[in-house]
Amino acid sequence: MNFIILFFTLLFSGFILAQEGDGTTPRISEFLKLIVDMKEKLSAMETRTSESEKQILELKNKETTTVAFTAALGGGGAAYGPFNIATTLMYKTVITNIGNAYNPSTGIFTAPVSGLYYFTIFYHAGGQSVAHLTLYKNNEVIVITSDHTSSEFDTADNGGNAAFVQLQSRDQVYVRMDLNAHVWGNDQHTTFSGFLVTQM
Repeated sequence: MNFIILFFTLLFSGFILAQEGDGTTPRISEFLKLIVDMKEKLSAMETRTSESEKQILELKNKETTTVAFTAALGGGGAAYGPFNIATTLMYKTVITNIGNAYNPSTGIFTAPVSGLYYFTIFYHAGGQSVAHLTLYKNNEVIVITSDHTSSEFDTADNGGNAAFVQLQSRDQVYVRMDLNAHVWGNDQHTTFSGFLVTQM
């Protein structure tokens, strides 16, 4: 672009020299003003193009970020709990972990990017003890699912809950089982899942 501006400047400078003294100077001044205006418009267009390219690159980066996981409690088909303290559940049977944001050694999901996420928790439990699970974001309660002790005729309970949660990068999401509660642990029942809906 600079070459084009230089070319036109030299061209019209020669034209001005050739036309001196013949009464065309006012028209030449107008033409030079037009060139300056064009230069400003071209500069503004370059700025807008650069900004558009940055926005496109950001959108492409967002599209390539995929985060999704599902994990089951595991445990070979046995009751997990009750315990005399609240316990963070470690879902050890990882079914899906795209993006590796879920850690089966701790039971904690750590958001790799800021955005809107969707989480679900489900449990299966025997009816002889309370079932009570809480989904946390950092130390904040998000949703709860629970059931009271059942009668002798109701020997099993199932429950669940879900939530959309806005997270910042490095926020943590996990499930805690309340004290004196229990769930059933195997590779299919009692699951924790989540995925990134959109970056923000």
